[in-house]
Amino acid sequence: MDHLFAVAGRLATPISPTGLATEGLLERQHLQEWVIDNPHVLGESVLVITAEFDRWADTEGVPARDRLDVLGLDATGRLVVVELKRGTADRDVHLQSITYAALVSRFDLDTLAQAHHDFLASRGQAVELDACRQRLLDHVDGDWSPELLQRPRQVIIAADFPKQVTHTVVWLSEMNLDIDLVQVGLWKVETHLVVGFTKVYPTPEVEEFTLAPARVEAKAAAQKLEERSRARKAAHVLVAAGLLPDGIRLRLTPRHGAPQSIREAILAWAGEDARRATATWNNNTAKPLTWDADGKPYTPTGLANHIFKSVTGRTPDGIRGTTWWDVDTDDVPSAVDPMEWEALAGVSLADLAKQFSSARKDWTSLHTLLGAIPSGRWTTYGDVASVIGSHAVPVGTHLATCEQCPNAWRVLTAAGRVSAGFQWTDPTRTDTPADILAAEGVQFDGGAAASEARLPLQTLQRLLDS
Repeated sequence: MDHLFAVAGRLATPISPTGLATEGLLERQHLQEWVIDNPHVLGESVLVITAEFDRWADTEGVPARDRLDVLGLDATGRLVVVELKRGTADRDVHLQSITYAALVSRFDLDTLAQAHHDFLASRGQAVELDACRQRLLDHVDGDWSPELLQRPRQVIIAADFPKQVTHTVVWLSEMNLDIDLVQVGLWKVETHLVVGFTKVYPTPEVEEFTLAPARVEAKAAAQKLEERSRARKAAHVLVAAGLLPDGIRLRLTPRHGAPQSIREAILAWAGEDARRATATWNNNTAKPLTWDADGKPYTPTGLANHIFKSVTGRTPDGIRGTTWWDVDTDDVPSAVDPMEWEALAGVSLADLAKQFSSARKDWTSLHTLLGAIPSGRWTTYGDVASVIGSHAVPVGTHLATCEQCPNAWRVLTAAGRVSAGFQWTDPTRTDTPADILAAEGVQFDGGAAASEARLPLQTLQRLLDS
């Protein structure tokens, strides 16, 4: 309130404002008690759980010194973190509030019930712990939601706020963090003191016309950032795992970020020149795609954006380009099991990265496993990959050039045949893996090794574990 008057009929006499410190009123003993006794100043239907809470500890069990002024629970099931200042708020008061919000966001129902029990006991109210727990459950309008507890609402009450605080709180609110600024004022009317609480931010108008649109924009921006991060991560995953050999072809299949009508227009445009629909993969995290139409390197999203704009004349918004490019399985790399390669048909770069995000180019376990395969037995690229946490494609690519892989000839395709890309590291050798396996007793029928000599997957796992 900017002005307060004492009214006697037609006479309105101004009442002079005063301050809590001026009147000898304290933050904890007075302001805090006013809030506890009148929780509606914090919003509708707020139950005070505790005050002066300091019973948290850091990861080493050392009690924290921070003391939360008031903690409430509103009827929606959200916690309300309250920070009190009897004078002008400190320039970093919002940081204190955020710290408390982060701490209480890890609380569960049992923690809150115990805090409420201890709070009531300290005020002379003997209430059983189970009753405190039920009181919290009953206060919430609907089911108890642990997810809502992770997003506390914050209320900062002070006599005034510096611009640094207000500007920061406005931005944080636009970023979808709920912080209310409540101004406490004190007036002296003859021998009586009058206190008032005024919510200065956000006002209903700000919430409706400013915060709501800003939060929609913030959510869209966060989603765009997440999509771009996923796209970059996908390329890094594929390169790090060696999932795709250099030089393989990718085919354009417009998906994410383009409506059906534009997808059809893009495919029609690509049909006018076959080079527009294909790209070559290179294991380069910066720009792994080389577009056949112009020979230039791109990121998957960069090329998808370029194609989108070329067709529509518009700048795209939020395309995740790794969903636009599928492995072309018509051209099988020589070092890869054809059946394993065929299984990648219709799989996008994004799907590949998601499926094999844990695969890595660490071949130590592969070398250990190969060395343990006994004479007269064979296995497949797929089974080896499954045991070591990789994929058949990079396993085959690695074996084709590895000079340190023992018993590499014991790894065959899923059909039991020697891979077309198999080659000895010693170029003078003229025998074949089939010759060696046959000499060890493995039977071959039409070029395929007998399934009886194939190691079961469980046996392979035991060989690696031992």
